[in-house]
Amino acid sequence: MTVEYRRLRVALLGAGSVGSQVAALLLRHGDELADRAGAALDLAGIAVRDLDAPREADLPKDLFTTDAETLIVGSDIVIELMGGIEPARSHLLQAINSGADVVTANKALLATHGAEIFEAADQVGAQVYYEAAAAGAIPIIRPLRDSLAGDRVRRIMGIVNGTTNYILDRMDTEGAGFAEVLADAQRLGYAEADPTADVEGYDAAQKAAILASLAFHTTVPLDAVHREGITSIDKGIMDAARRAGYVIKLLAVCERLVDPDTEAESISVRVYPALVSRAHPLASVHGANNAVFVEAEAAGDLMFYGAGAGGVQTASAVLGDVVSAARRHIAGGVGVGESTRAGLAVAPVGRVVTRYQITLEVEDRPGVLAKVAGILSEGRVSIATVEQTVSGEDAATALLVIGTHKALEQDLSETVDRIAASGVVERVVSVLRVEGE
Repeated sequence: MTVEYRRLRVALLGAGSVGSQVAALLLRHGDELADRAGAALDLAGIAVRDLDAPREADLPKDLFTTDAETLIVGSDIVIELMGGIEPARSHLLQAINSGADVVTANKALLATHGAEIFEAADQVGAQVYYEAAAAGAIPIIRPLRDSLAGDRVRRIMGIVNGTTNYILDRMDTEGAGFAEVLADAQRLGYAEADPTADVEGYDAAQKAAILASLAFHTTVPLDAVHREGITSIDKGIMDAARRAGYVIKLLAVCERLVDPDTEAESISVRVYPALVSRAHPLASVHGANNAVFVEAEAAGDLMFYGAGAGGVQTASAVLGDVVSAARRHIAGGVGVGESTRAGLAVAPVGRVVTRYQITLEVEDRPGVLAKVAGILSEGRVSIATVEQTVSGEDAATALLVIGTHKALEQDLSETVDRIAASGVVERVVSVLRVEGE
């Protein structure tokens, strides 16, 4: 029996790694997708900057155009996979204002202009879908936005950048150096020629802003996200973490905070390399994979794991959004707006309370440890563990690795500054937070 479907026009903006796979899958599995969506999905065209650029999939030439604005007009669903801010922002706003639902994987755009885009969609009753924007193929947007909407999320810890996880994982398991593994990551295509967005935490910070906005129903500006990268992590720091029973991961941490005096709530959103116990589920995330660990009041602990990048993997999440958009068109009615009414303040990183591992290069002489311990005590930072190593019999310096009990970040930071200026410390090698305990 042949089923006649209503036909929906789909415009695709961008034909890079993800866009090419989305187009190929739409053309190859159109009948299947129509059965799931309740509507035939006609790929009306693909807007690109360069008609002759090489593509990862063999696509019909007559689908390509450089005229994105004309393609958008009259389309029911617009998929934006161009990346960057402009012209992606302008094209999405045009699509929304012309009555289309939009699907995007553009984390940078949503992290910087998400409020504007969601407001535009609310004004006309359109819907914005962005499952692929935070963790590639991992389904995390819908669980946060819909499944956990009736719960209270306490905390999210996410490995949301595959490049840095690949680098840190190899440094941990093989004892390799940062520069060596980064070069391998670039050769394998995990890292760009300019890896700054990944290794300095910018990519993860954009995703953290998106996840926190969903989890805490609050608009989180990108500049409110505390960000640190992994370029200071070396073999010595890795070895110290391993001896203490930890693995180092670049984490996006989104956390609900409660002031102990006023009971007022705020949120903390931060990205930095952190120590994770080897018994924690996130410690077992290897290679370029991603994982998001959610702690909710009623649902308990939840973990979402899988490929965080890759053309065909991300295309899977994009097409899931396309099917959802098609179903909405068939059902009719206005789109469901984003819930950002909680309006919680984003606290500075200084308000965070956690444990720390401080690695110091110090003079190898009596009294140094006592001096450092005294400064920590004065700064309200309590010592839990101490490890001292000397590189050789004639070495004039030693490495002092100090594990702390929980302390306020502001107190810890000020205390480390005093230790650095104490005269007995050659340098502060690293200060790493302990997360997940």
